[in-house]
Amino acid sequence: MRKRVLAILMALVALCAFAVAEETAEDWVKKGDELYENGSYEGAANSYDKALQFYNESIEHNPEVSASIQPEEVWNKTYGGDGFDLGSSVQETCDGGYIITGWTNSYGAGGLDVLLIKTDSDGNEEWKKTFGGSKDDGACSVQETYDGGYIIIGLTESYGAGDSDVWLIKTDPDGNKVWDKTFGGPNYDQGSSVQETYDGGYIITGLTESYGAGDSDVWLIKTDPDGNKVWDKTFGGSSRDRSESIKVTTDDGYIIVGFTESYGAGNRDVWLIKTDSDGNTVWDKTFGGSNDDIGTSVHQTSDKGYILIGSANSQTDAKSGRLVEDLWLIKTDPNGIEEWNKTFRFGESSVGISVQETNDGGYIIASQGFRTDAIIKTDSLGVKLWDITYGDKRGHPTIRSVQETGNGEYVFTGQFGGYEGDTDVLLIKINET
Repeated sequence: MRKRVLAILMALVALCAFAVAEETAEDWVKKGDELYENGSYEGAANSYDKALQFYNESIEHNPEVSASIQPEEVWNKTYGGDGFDLGSSVQETCDGGYIITGWTNSYGAGGLDVLLIKTDSDGNEEWKKTFGGSKDDGACSVQETYDGGYIIIGLTESYGAGDSDVWLIKTDPDGNKVWDKTFGGPNYDQGSSVQETYDGGYIITGLTESYGAGDSDVWLIKTDPDGNKVWDKTFGGSSRDRSESIKVTTDDGYIIVGFTESYGAGNRDVWLIKTDSDGNTVWDKTFGGSNDDIGTSVHQTSDKGYILIGSANSQTDAKSGRLVEDLWLIKTDPNGIEEWNKTFRFGESSVGISVQETNDGGYIIASQGFRTDAIIKTDSLGVKLWDITYGDKRGHPTIRSVQETGNGEYVFTGQFGGYEGDTDVLLIKINET
């Protein structure tokens, strides 16, 4: 908590116009430090919370505070051929470069194939690999593994048992396939997110139409280090339910976010599920109103709560009379109880695609919208500090994934649409000025 407060106070120091707010917040930080040193940790936490409260009130009432911090593009790169290429997930690697996965029909064996690209720290391509067969195959998520290789999750129509199966691919550090596994039945099944677990295995989430209780269910699969299934669980009711993101939690359990049509208040609600290490439900929560609301990304925060993002489809556009989507950011405590929420919109509609807690205690967000995509930085209470938008009527970048780098900058991937109909994988690095 103290780290967060000190970070935001650094921004206030340079803004003499808000000296009163700075002094008040700084007083609470000093009081918190004294309580902390005397062993009164609860009192210290309350004091730090007070400092954050004063700071955020100054931000909300004085837009000039956030306007003083602006994002700046460091570099941008595109990768691809003369067909369709898209980056769906990016992660910084231990050597300071980046690993990107996604989809391509510019290269590979046929239809759409899984695309894996490794770059150096400046975004220069070091190598690329494709995986797939004669039909459509693609990847949704990639993570560097403890052995320096990569684990990829997505879907395959070329292999497996049914219409589409969950596809798990393990590579070595050079992107060469070590093994791959498919999971699924006769109907449509897809993997959305994967994480390496503490025992060296993998946890996968996605959706299944082959198993479970309804039209589609949330599917949770645990594997050993060789990708062999140890157990699986389904979550859902009689309607459509699916998950988009999973993270391993500090208690060796899992946190999952997606949407449910079977439970909650509306057509679709954000669905947050906490499980233990064996995939048993500890608790689940829904968030939403009478219309469609979805969750797309979740991250455990430093206070052991959760930050989740998606969209809320609950407002009517005054001109068109249509329902419009707002990016929806929700913070919960460790038990999934909502602490606060914020909505943002850029252009005609916005959907939150990716969220991560940053080193200063705030959040970095990727937003996708109709003709306008954005990267947004907020403080610890979801108050926007800055945004950078991309968009025009034709060929604007589509943002899919964002991550803070080790040096406090931000990198994101997606797709850039060319005017001739082809698209390329996009990688952009930005920093704060």
